[in-house]
Amino acid sequence: MLRNTAFIVALCISGMLFSVNLFAKDSTAITRLSQVERLTVSSDQFKEPAEFIVTLPPSYGKKSDKEYVVLLDFHPRSQAYLSGMHDWMSHNGDWPWLETIIVTAPDGHAGLGELKVQAIEEQGSDLLLDFMEQELLPAIDKKYRTNGFRILNGFTGNGGLTLYTLLNRPSLFNAYFAASPVLSRDFAYVIKDAPKKLAAMKGKPRFLLMSTSDSGFEQRQLASFAEMESIIKSNANELLDHHIKRFDGSYYMTQPILATAYGIELLFNDIHQVLKPDSEISSRGAQAILEYYRYLSDEKYGFEVPATDSLIALAKAESSRDAVKGLVVYQLAVEAAPESHTAHHALANAYAEMEEFELAIRHEQLALDNTDHPFWTKRYSESLAAYKDKKRL
Repeated sequence: MLRNTAFIVALCISGMLFSVNLFAKDSTAITRLSQVERLTVSSDQFKEPAEFIVTLPPSYGKKSDKEYVVLLDFHPRSQAYLSGMHDWMSHNGDWPWLETIIVTAPDGHAGLGELKVQAIEEQGSDLLLDFMEQELLPAIDKKYRTNGFRILNGFTGNGGLTLYTLLNRPSLFNAYFAASPVLSRDFAYVIKDAPKKLAAMKGKPRFLLMSTSDSGFEQRQLASFAEMESIIKSNANELLDHHIKRFDGSYYMTQPILATAYGIELLFNDIHQVLKPDSEISSRGAQAILEYYRYLSDEKYGFEVPATDSLIALAKAESSRDAVKGLVVYQLAVEAAPESHTAHHALANAYAEMEEFELAIRHEQLALDNTDHPFWTKRYSESLAAYKDKKRL
């Protein structure tokens, strides 16, 4: 029980597990456009309730029907860099980072700290996992509009606990980012438990990014990192989409920023990447595209991922060979997403190419009705006017 005590104390002092007085009671630490709140979470395991910091995306108060991804990080100091990165990487239409509710831990909370120590020191301890599953995550879901997709983000000691969570209760989160994880000295028994638990993983697909670098501070962990990498590659089953990344040549304190950015791009790539018409999926036709996006929606993400852009890409390719076949795919795109302005606009263009201006006008008007973005409203209004002029000729 005591073999790692000095090691854990060192982690605590260095900020790997805790930080000191980062959020005082009167803190006004907010990003330029985000709203920061406190979420009080009580537990039978704590003497005092824990106040987590919740950073809401800028649109939260404006879009009352929108639900959001949740990212949890147990390091208090991560709030500032996560909220800033998120603001930058999501403001351009959820690309590449879907708008996310960011939850960070209270500073120096004794009860939470004890749960971490037990997870690290006592093989089979699940008190930290129970707290997340039974108290913390339900409290977040109860107060905020969440969509069920969760990311656990961690650096060094918290990176080791991220892997511990993935192995022992993978259903708690959909994605796990472990930057420069501490794994040596049987940290949370991750390396000992990994082979069996990775192979036995069940449920829905999970995502893992595990990263490190060759900086001086990480040298002591490189052997255990390599061992864990080998275990993952040898034992992970098809449910775990795992990625191992080295950021060699970069600074130690830069690692969580690099890992978060890289992880976000990989994690949401299937949402943002349009399938090429000659891809393996699209070459099998429009129904195969719809089936693929149903898998993403129902299994991988748990929220709707539209097939619109990939269907439009296929329709354009089909239209270059056969206008009628292309039109059928455009119609299917509208049928699959009747409120998509881009689908209606694409179908309107297809009808206009066939000189079916009445139908082109109808769908361009629907495109206009389904967006309030200035760029698109200008473009659609101009197209609508052009179609009406051509109809009068």
